[in-house]
Amino acid sequence: MRDRTSELRLAQVLVETANTLDDDFDPELYLGRVAGHCVELLDASAAGVIFDGFGAPAVAIGGHPRELALDLLGVQHGGGPCVESLGTGLPVPPVRLTAAEPAQRWPEFTELARRHGIGATYAVPLRQRETLLGALNVFVPETSRCPHAEDELRLAQAIADAAAVGLHNHRAYTRYRTLATQLQGALTSRVRIEQAKGMLAERWHTGVDDAFDALRRYARRERLVMDLVATDVIKGSLDDAALRGGWSEPS
Repeated sequence: MRDRTSELRLAQVLVETANTLDDDFDPELYLGRVAGHCVELLDASAAGVIFDGFGAPAVAIGGHPRELALDLLGVQHGGGPCVESLGTGLPVPPVRLTAAEPAQRWPEFTELARRHGIGATYAVPLRQRETLLGALNVFVPETSRCPHAEDELRLAQAIADAAAVGLHNHRAYTRYRTLATQLQGALTSRVRIEQAKGMLAERWHTGVDDAFDALRRYARRERLVMDLVATDVIKGSLDDAALRGGWSEPS
């Protein structure tokens, strides 16, 4: 990662990773692209992310064949670097799978990874401040010597940090958009109710409070939302006799 081309490519990846404010944002596709960037920049065979898919664990993968990352993440129900990082919220430094220690630490994962020609692995958390959003796992082929393993780990963490910021920003953006839509709906509903009150008060030659009471009683009696009743009044599709019900015009 010391040449100018690689530095520019890394900058492009970080900018792309932070850009998540799209209405059609899909977290699985997004994190799949992030994992793919890791495969490209870290000379890995595959990479994958286990993340919080809005209340349920979900998986995003990158690399070719994609089934490789899926298999290596799926077997980690019995232990593995990604699950370990997800559980602790801490990085799992590069581990050589040819050593004895990982076979004891993660037996099923290590056996499957070696069978697929994976020589080393490491994982980093996707964390936004105190919130853990997932973990990124990188799988390195046996042919790679990993001369700068700690540099690779730091680079993976930088990409994971950018992805965590991107996920956090999109979730905040979605919440604010939802709140804005709800507030706009409430305001629009209030305007319709005020308009209906005014129309009835004028038509019945009474006060707006009396007109509002009639609207409210009718809505309760018919188990309707006030806004729907007000809309029918504005459209002229609601019978006055039905609306007034037991209400009598004040003397």
